Formats: sequence, structure tokens, C-alpha cells
Amino acid sequence: MRAPGTRPHVCFVAPTAWPILSGDSANDFAGGAEVQQSLLAKRLARRGYRVSMICMDYGQPDPVTVDGVTVTTCHDQGGGIPVIRFFHPRLTGLWSALRRANADIYYQRAAGAATGVVGLFARCYGRRFVYAAAHDLDLARDETWKAFRRRAGWRDRQLYYLGLSLADAIVAQTPRQERDCLRWYKRDARLIRSGYDGAETTPADPEGVVLWVSMMRSWKRPEMFLELARRLPHRRFRMVGGRSSEHGGAEAFERIEAAAAHIPNLEFVGFVPHPEIEAQFAGVRLFVNTSEGEGFPNTFLQAWSRGIPAVSVVDTGSVVDRRPVVNVVSDLDEMTARVETLMSDDVCWRRSGLTSRMCFEQFHSIDSVLSSYERLFDDLASPFSNAVAPAAAERC
Repeated sequence: MRAPGTRPHVCFVAPTAWPILSGDSANDFAGGAEVQQSLLAKRLARRGYRVSMICMDYGQPDPVTVDGVTVTTCHDQGGGIPVIRFFHPRLTGLWSALRRANADIYYQRAAGAATGVVGLFARCYGRRFVYAAAHDLDLARDETWKAFRRRAGWRDRQLYYLGLSLADAIVAQTPRQERDCLRWYKRDARLIRSGYDGAETTPADPEGVVLWVSMMRSWKRPEMFLELARRLPHRRFRMVGGRSSEHGGAEAFERIEAAAAHIPNLEFVGFVPHPEIEAQFAGVRLFVNTSEGEGFPNTFLQAWSRGIPAVSVVDTGSVVDRRPVVNVVSDLDEMTARVETLMSDDVCWRRSGLTSRMCFEQFHSIDSVLSSYERLFDDLASPFSNAVAPAAAERC
């Protein structure tokens, strides 16, 4: 039983976060949701919380503790018989890991079948469940189907909707997600922005390059960045990103790499392990995002913490003193014009960079984000501070 007045035990349900949490440079996956959960988990542990995380089996010991976070394994990455493996070992493995973690609060990020499993578990055992949106599609119900365009997507989507209905709290990253949650689910989401530790960052470089960093997914539209570089041959560009696991991802990566080889002013870096990605923001004047949709890109925070302006089709709704932070464009023509302006006009570039840095300091510092989560977790824990006992997991 958790003693009255002590902080709750928080468990992050993040099956694919082990490579990020452990700093495994050999793995080529680095999703934004996993980065945020790993950062939050480690920082909460530093603040005296008991923190655990549920991850898939990447060959790590079970359990194992990393920077104060106890990791429990749920199931193998690709084990089991197709169709049947959804139930065993994936569903049974996750349920077992949830029981073994025996936390007061379970935190799960990003739309998926796991949302329903965690929601059902929390309701069954009298625990608290926090769902956090990772993409604008998560809470825009008329478009959520786009996040489930795969085999068995309908089944997983229904489980996701069930889990969302069972969540004790929903966290939105942006005002748009907050509005969508109220519109589609008639629920008030808690707006807690993404955080980043930008304490040791190099400032924007006036003589630097135009940078693109992302996974080479189709909806990230890397070809748009290639064309941008072609249109501005007098500017220097750098492209960083690994191949996607989506169908045809390897072929798409090779196609982008081959095309980049014929653009003289473009440096194609390719895959960079997550622990080394920070170095790619050195010597950068401008950051460009070409995605057709996002949640809140961690790359924006990496840029803004350095005072590097961002040009993007996606608008995060970020505002400082009524000034928009993102240089929002609607198409490639507008993007080309805006990039050229920010590369040629130092006054405009410095003003945009200052706004970016102010936004980061006011809303996205890791300390301010952690304080918001502490208030949320304490609010959820206080009504049942004496009610959650280790033996509760035997009741259902």
C-alpha cells in the first residue's frame, strides 16, 4: 500500500521505447512519442517518483533499471503466429506486464490497441489511466482512421476508442488537440506541451544550412525537401533520417538517397542514432518540416531551443505575444519563398529565431512540463491515496 502523502508509482506503457530509454545506438527507430516518454520517465524518477516502463523484448534483462526507471518486458517484437499473436503473446503479454508493474497510474501515449488494453486493466484493478495524444489524428475522430490504415485497423481502432472512454485524464499537446477532444469526445483535455532539455545547445548559425530531420515515411514527404533544395541551388541543405518500417520503406529510402546524390547543394546524411542527433543541429540557420500532419515534432524543440526558426506546412498553434512561432506555409511555392526570405534577410531571421527561443523557454522547458505532469498525477492520486494495494491485482 502506498503510504499517505507519498508520490504515486507511475508506469509508462511504451512498448517501443527501449532503444531510446537505453540509448541503444544500433537501433534505427526514434519516434517522437518514445522520446517524450523516456525523457519524462527519467526526469520524474529524479524528482523522487517511483517510475516504471513496459517495453517489448529487445534482448534486455527483465526486469532492468535504467536511470531510475524499472523496465518490465511485455512480449517479443515479432513473435507468435499471425492473427493469433494479437491475443497471445501480445495482449496476454501486455496484460501480464501491467499486473507485474503494479503501478498507481498508467500512462500511455499514441493511438493504438494498447490504449484499450491499458484502459480495461486500469478499470478492472481500480488504477488510474492517463492517455496522451501523440498526433493530431489521435483526437480528431473524423480523421483518426488514417492512423489505422493497416490490416486489422478496424479492430485496433475500436479498442482505441474504448480505451479513450476509460481514461481518467487525456493529455493534449496543442490547442488544436485540446479543441478536438472537446468537440469529438465532449471531454476537457489537459494541455501539457512537449518538453525538451535544451540546457546544452549550440546557438543558431547565421552562416548555417537548411536542415531537415525525420524518418523517411511517406507522409513526411521527403521528396518535397529535395525539390526545395533544387529550387534554391545557391543555398546549402542537409537531410537526416533513416528508413521507415512501413511497407516499401526500404525502397523509398533508397530512392530518396539516389535522388539526393544528384543535388550538389544537398548533404544527405541518412540514418543517425538518436543519441547523436543533437550534433546535426550544429551549423544550422533554418529548420524545415514537410510533413502533411504531425503531433508536436520534437525537432521543433531542438531547433527552437537554439533560436533556429522553423518553416512548416503544419501549424502547432504556438504563439508568443500574439506572434506565431512557426513560419507556416501552404505549399512548396510558399515554402521556397519563405525559406529564401529567412536565408537572405538577417533582420527577419533574427526576429523569428528570437520568437522561437522565447516560445521554448516559456512553454517547453523540461521543468515547466514536469511541473504540469506532477500536478496531474497528484490530482489523480489524491482521491485514492489509501485505496491502491499490491493485493488489488488478485481481485480481477
